[in-house]
Amino acid sequence: MDFKELLAYKKSFELAMEIFEISKSFPKEEKYSLTDQIRRSSRSVAANIAESYRKRRYTNHFISKLTDSDAENSETYTWLEFSLKCKYIDQETFEKLNIKSLEIGKLINYMINNPNKFGCSN
Repeated sequence: MDFKELLAYKKSFELAMEIFEISKSFPKEEKYSLTDQIRRSSRSVAANIAESYRKRRYTNHFISKLTDSDAENSETYTWLEFSLKCKYIDQETFEKLNIKSLEIGKLINYMINNPNKFGCSN
């Protein structure tokens, strides 16, 4: 299996792209702060899942990269919350994105707790 087939990867990539599209409407003064941060953290979720899969030969490395991915997912939530409070997104959009983020977190944690199901041997 390729990492691109992992459900956590697919969903995190999809969320990152959705956030990218939404963040295009953020004010210009946020370009180097909130906009940049939310794009980076959301993209990092998928990137760390991809890295973790390539490191699955070593269970601890696999779990470590997934832990990084989970942390980036939490960071993305924080930026979404700022986006809501700054009124760059509405409550409905926030809740829709948050539900997706929570699902991704559950998928990542499943991978962390079940590394042997993803090709880890030791």
